[in-house]
Amino acid sequence: MTSQKAWAKLPVAVMLSLSLTACKDTKTLQENEQLKTQVAELQKENGQLGNNLETVTAARDSLARENEELKAAMKPRKAKRSATKAASRKRRRS
Repeated sequence: MTSQKAWAKLPVAVMLSLSLTACKDTKTLQENEQLKTQVAELQKENGQLGNNLETVTAARDSLARENEELKAAMKPRKAKRSATKAASRKRRRS
């Protein structure tokens, strides 16, 4: 009789383990879908940030060139001003 009870319990145990496995698989599938959605969103954000980086880099390069041009334009002006200042100081000392 004991062996009959053991054999009767075996199918019940198998059915319970299969139902638990199916439940875990459902949860795993749901988590997997959520993760796929998050990955897709992160890839979209990454693409947008890449575009923003390119835009900011181009703007920085443009401003650097403009800055260099302005510095080059300021050099001759500084030389002219310093000569006139030196002349005006000599007049005051005399």
